Amino acid sequence: MVLSQLLGIPISLITFILNAVLLVIGFIFIGKDFGAKTIYTSMLLPVFLWIFEMLFPFSGSLTQNQVFDLAAYILIIALGQALLFHVNASSGGLDIVAKIMNKFMHIELGKAVTLAGLFTAMTSIFVYDVSTLIISILGTYGNGLAVDYFIDGFNKRKRVCIICDDYKDIQDYILNDLKRGVTLYTAQGAYDEKHRTELVTILAKQEYRLLLNYLHTAQKQVFVTVSTVNEVIGEWNKHK
Repeated sequence: MVLSQLLGIPISLITFILNAVLLVIGFIFIGKDFGAKTIYTSMLLPVFLWIFEMLFPFSGSLTQNQVFDLAAYILIIALGQALLFHVNASSGGLDIVAKIMNKFMHIELGKAVTLAGLFTAMTSIFVYDVSTLIISILGTYGNGLAVDYFIDGFNKRKRVCIICDDYKDIQDYILNDLKRGVTLYTAQGAYDEKHRTELVTILAKQEYRLLLNYLHTAQKQVFVTVSTVNEVIGEWNKHK
């Protein structure tokens, strides 16, 4: 937006040029899979920007309130970025810079988005007033926090612990139907000192709901505890 006003070039054209340069960088430093997906999304972005420029041209705030604009920006943009990052893609632009920072500097994606965006937000002083500069910086910071929040939601898993005398059917269901691993532990009850087998598995939210439905329909005497796992790294992600 700053370059558009300074150079008098349409936003869609500037977006196309910058994305093309950053795409080459993304291919080199992140990989072909990320680059290919980003090409698809980044090529669509200037097309839709051009369409909206033609169909819904505007020269100011849509809501006439910077706070409302900021809230809408943070929620909508952050959710879109998180969805793309979740499938190892981006919409191009500074998202590619953030992804590179995440890969090589091991910075969380939301914080990387914030750092990459702060410089751009600060350039708003060249064409806008101080209040817009402050709003831009706050929006960039809030956007980074929201991206991490949404990504954490995608990464969360359920750790399910099940104690049941007749556990074999449950074990088979998790292994063969849900295609997930199960760890077996021997547990001893303090009250009756009886040894039982505890099944422990890590499931995605949808898989967790399927397991609960199975346990309800199987009508087994089970004791189940569930906890939330914020992130799983390694072999678990090689699903099926």
